[in-house]
Amino acid sequence: MLRLTELKLPLDHPPEALRAAILTRLELANDELVGFSIFKRSHDARKKHALLLVYAVDVEVRNEAALLKTFRNDRHLAPTPDMAYPFVGHAPDDLTERPLVVGFGPCGIFAALVLAQMGFRPIVLERGRAVRERTQDTWGLWRKHVLNPESNVQFGEGGAGTFSDGKLYSHIKDPRHLGRKVLTEFVKAGAPEEILYVSKPHIGTFRLVGMVETMRHEIEALGGEIRFQQRVTDVLIENGRIEGVTLAGGETLRSHHVVLALGHSARDTFEMLHARGVTMEAKPFSIGFRIEHPQSLIDQARLGPKAGNPLLGAADYKLVHHAKNGRSVYSFCMCPGGTVVAAASEPGRVVTNGMSQYSRNERNANAGIVVGITPADYPGGVLAGIELQRKLEARAFELGGGNYDAPAQRVGDFLEGRPSTQLGSVEPSYKPGVHLTDLASCLPDYAIEAIREALPAFDQQIKGFAMADAVLTGVETRTSSPVRITRGGDYQSLNVKGLYPAGEGAGYAGGILSAGVDGIKVAEAVARDMLGLEAADSGGKAGPACDY
Repeated sequence: MLRLTELKLPLDHPPEALRAAILTRLELANDELVGFSIFKRSHDARKKHALLLVYAVDVEVRNEAALLKTFRNDRHLAPTPDMAYPFVGHAPDDLTERPLVVGFGPCGIFAALVLAQMGFRPIVLERGRAVRERTQDTWGLWRKHVLNPESNVQFGEGGAGTFSDGKLYSHIKDPRHLGRKVLTEFVKAGAPEEILYVSKPHIGTFRLVGMVETMRHEIEALGGEIRFQQRVTDVLIENGRIEGVTLAGGETLRSHHVVLALGHSARDTFEMLHARGVTMEAKPFSIGFRIEHPQSLIDQARLGPKAGNPLLGAADYKLVHHAKNGRSVYSFCMCPGGTVVAAASEPGRVVTNGMSQYSRNERNANAGIVVGITPADYPGGVLAGIELQRKLEARAFELGGGNYDAPAQRVGDFLEGRPSTQLGSVEPSYKPGVHLTDLASCLPDYAIEAIREALPAFDQQIKGFAMADAVLTGVETRTSSPVRITRGGDYQSLNVKGLYPAGEGAGYAGGILSAGVDGIKVAEAVARDMLGLEAADSGGKAGPACDY
């Protein structure tokens, strides 16, 4: 097979036009093209009145070698890479030790799945509840102002990504095509096949719920075990090696291989690990607000006369501004046609996030507008970032009225520095509700200053972005983990052998896809160590702050 890229066709082209374009581009007769499949489809919206679809296709031809020779200087034609996933090995039948996986978000799911597929029968320990029970608990906050600290948007089967837009794209380098393994497993679990080829695939919350259950059942069918409502309260370390974990109920589970797929909000677990001397460091993250506009405004600005075309769906955006005070302001986790959701995991605090369903057909678009900060902004030790998050979230709780309503403000009022007293044309989607106020005291002065400068700058790129009636809702603090549990090239903790920090909570991923990829890598590292094989590529490099 050969991969042909940058094949452009009009948005409204008939199906047969793609084959014709391949024949023309490669100068082939019809019978010389045996077949083709779409590898990737995106769109080029730089000219809104002549928007194009851009394809990458895998083609099968009669004489591949001759075609490659003819187009040897064409960088858009090359052999199709082998994207099949090779397992590093398989557990022997007499293997008695079982690896432990702490956390069952995207990283933990794929770590457990790949370990189970290799025959290692992992035991998964998830502090929250199974996904359907967890959904009910989450609705308890959204509908009744009742927070369950152990089962919410952050904790439970599927992790924080379950209540999100379900984005499945990333900026990570992936020379081994592990992202393809993630997407393929999602399709097996019930995701639409289009996620294998559309340029920015997403699933949405409702579909993710069923997929997560299906993947859990596969792990169990392969000998794995998933234990819900099992919070790890201690790690057993002897002579620099992990020996097992202790659960909140007092039970001890022994293993020399423990994967920490915690997620970015497992603050009590971070504190426990720090107290036990596990090597950690403070890391940068971002803070800000959620902003909401009419989705129709974003569609028109991004797609022009093609807005509403079903092939394009609801339009998204990605914005960055470098403020005069040296701060970077950027859009984060943009959710087309979605809602702003309550994402708190601790009592007395308010946190926002964004979520969409697969259809992306809600009236508003929302995104985080966040400011990058570094440990220099929160001196005081490894856990100082967590304390800053808690302080900002507690202030948001207070400004929201002390009942899990979120503080909110119209953009026009925010830019003018006055409290909002009434809404305009944009109705905020946050549930349980919002309390209009002045958001200036929700964030440090430097962040407020930078966001006030950024919004009019973003309006130059998307007309109407700084519209007076757009709504800001506070606060967005869980953009990424505020700590990194450092690991070496063997994916193990720098000072505790057998402990494998993984995924977003450990500082090595930033979204569903990159977390899943990291889970696969860590599962492979565990398998290699258990089988006595030589370690593979380095796991010491940190992942991006976010996939989006």
